Formats: sequence, C-alpha cells, structure tokens
Amino acid sequence: MGIWRREIIIALILFLIICVISLFTKLFFPLTFALIIIFLCHHLYQLNRFEKWLRTGGQGDYPKTKGVWEEIYYHVYRIKKHNKRRKKKLSKMVDRFRESTEALPDAAVVLSAGDEIEWANKAAREVLGLLPSDKGQRIQNLIRFPEFIYYLKSKQYDEPVILPSPLNNRMLLAVRIINYGDGLRLLLAQDVTQLKQMERMRKDFVANVSHELRTPLTVLKGYLETLEDMDNGESLLLTSSLRNMQGQTERMQHLVDDLLLLAHLETKNKKHEIIDIRKLLNQICHENEATLEIGRIELILDSDAQMIGEENELRSAFTNLLGNSLKYSSEDSPVQIRWHETETALCLDVIDKGEGISPADIARVTERFYRVETKRDKKISGTGLGLAIVKHVLMRHDAQLIIHSELGKGSCFQCAFPLKRLAK
Repeated sequence: MGIWRREIIIALILFLIICVISLFTKLFFPLTFALIIIFLCHHLYQLNRFEKWLRTGGQGDYPKTKGVWEEIYYHVYRIKKHNKRRKKKLSKMVDRFRESTEALPDAAVVLSAGDEIEWANKAAREVLGLLPSDKGQRIQNLIRFPEFIYYLKSKQYDEPVILPSPLNNRMLLAVRIINYGDGLRLLLAQDVTQLKQMERMRKDFVANVSHELRTPLTVLKGYLETLEDMDNGESLLLTSSLRNMQGQTERMQHLVDDLLLLAHLETKNKKHEIIDIRKLLNQICHENEATLEIGRIELILDSDAQMIGEENELRSAFTNLLGNSLKYSSEDSPVQIRWHETETALCLDVIDKGEGISPADIARVTERFYRVETKRDKKISGTGLGLAIVKHVLMRHDAQLIIHSELGKGSCFQCAFPLKRLAK
C-alpha cells in the first residue's frame, strides 16, 4: 500500500506543477496531455520488459526498476520461487512413491482416462509382460483376454477378475481397477495361483468326502429302518436308541446333501432359463404349508416379472429362507413372502416376526456352519449351511442378500436381483 501511495503522491505533485505553470503559460490542457502520454509510455515500456521476462520463464533475477513495478516483479519472483520449492518437494514425493511401488510384490499400472499406460512398476513388467516402451499404449492391446476387456469396459470394479498371466498361463492373477484423481485408474494384479489351488483342493476334498459318505449313510439308514420295523417296543432302551440313531443319521444325511449342493454350486456352469417366479413361489409355499398351521405363510405377488436363471438353485435358496424364518419363529407366528420390483432390482422379501438377529451376527450368518447362539426353549435342528447355500445361489445370479433384523422383533431377508435378470 505504501508503494501505491508514493505513486499517487508523485502524480499529484506533477499535476500541481502543471497547474502552477499553466497560470503563467495558459497551457494547462497541452501540459496535462503530455503528462498522461509520458505516464502511459513509461508503463507500456515496463509492461514490455515484464512480458519479455515472463516469456523467458522468469529465469534469473528480475530487471531493475523502481516504484510499483519493482513491487510487482518482487511478488512474481517470490511466487515463482515458492512454486519451484513446491515442485521440487512434489517431485521428491513422486520419486518416493515410484520407489515404494517398484518394491511392491503386486503389479501396479497407472491408466489414463483413455486406457493408455502412463506408468508401470517392476512387477507389472514381470507378470503382465509390459515394457518401458509400452507407455502410451492402450492396455487392452497388450492384455487381450476377453474377460479382461469386458471387465475394463463394464466400469464395475467392485470385484476383481481372475485371468492367467500373459507370460505364464499357469499363473493366475486377480486383477482389480481402482478409480482415482481426474479420470485416472490404478490397475493392480495379484498372484493368486496358490490361493486358487488351495481353494480347488478344499472344494474337491469336501465334494469327494461328502460323496463317499453317502453310500455308508444309505446302508446305515436302511439297517436302522429294518431294526425299527423289527422292534416290538418291549425294550425302552432299544427303542430310544434306535430313534436317536435314526435322527442322527438323518441329520448327517442332510449335512452331506447340503455339502454336496454347495460343492455343486461352486463348480458347475451357470444355466440360463426363463423362470416363472409366481409359479415357483406358489409351489414352495404349498409344499411347506402341508406341515404347518393354515394361513401361517402369507404370499404377496406384486409383480408378474419372470427371471432368467437356474430354477432348481432358486428353489433351494427360497426354500432355505422360508424354512429359516419358520424355524426361528413361534409356531403360530406368520411369515410373509413378497415378490416385487423396484427401480433398480427384482426383489424377494421373506419377513418374519421371530427372535431376530443381533447386528454383530448379521455379518456372519452366511458363513458355513455359523449358528447364532441364543437361549431357546427348544432345540432347533439344522446343518448351519442354509444361508451359505442362499448366498452362493444369489452370487451365481448376480444378486445380493440384504438382511434387516432387530432382536425380539423379527427379520427381513431380501434377495435383490439386478434388472438385467428380467426376462423380456
């Protein structure tokens, strides 16, 4: 502010001098015009110097001058020095980032908005076969797997896509894309070969053991039924023992059947057929009502929508949900099944007024063999695999299981299917 005051004072002094001279010469307007021209030429000259200095990038010291222009040069020079320090600091941060990402065991590739490679770390060169000269190339021209190209175009990056390495088809990679910045994306590829091998071994083990258990269980069940037929009821111990063995054999049979179903869901190919959901739900409700009080199951069909999927799998999932709600509710408590549409999904709601689930348990109820531990008047039978089967069936149909529950008030299990599953 002091510099501007000085400039204004100088201008006023010169103007007063012109006024005094004008009293004697009567040349006020010509002298005032001359003063304005001198001021204008001075500032045009300074502007020209300033523009030349900026054109060269403001290199070196700024030109020597006086007054307000010296202050302008100084402020610009100070900003330039501050930006230079900031740029140097950012450059060090970028270098440290690149050094750290170079040390990552997972492949990392920075993609532009147009899918061009901007940068890749050492692991990306080793597992994806990218070269330093590939910078600027479109990633789909170098990784040509159809599933990867579809994943890239879908822009749905919630789950990774599994593909073989372009350099070694025995190596499996879990590829995930993360959006960040202004249209930039980070591609991460992790070697999951060993993990997938262990998962395959686990699935094969469960399937093989379950299959091998079926035959001895069938034989054991047959002999128990024969012994029960031969029992004349004279020995209470024998009758009770046979009944307990029969119950445990049936429980083991259900467990084996559920394990085989899970193994089947994890390995078999997806099937696409048009399913009449109204008809399917009517059948499920009719089958369950045979052993229940009349009117306990309330079926509400607010939509005529048919869906594309696998009918037997959906039958199993819906039956498990209904069975759970019936088991964990009192014998006279109603259970509502509702099929309806929203703006974003096809929904099946199974609503009960049972004992409910605590928030801590909701996240775990779909785990295999997980059962909520609460004090009950009666023991509830089951294998602990029902909701795990539901989860796998829904995953195979691109759907989600959404659970809303409150202890002592009941639960709502919602199967939300994407609209792309709608049969047109």
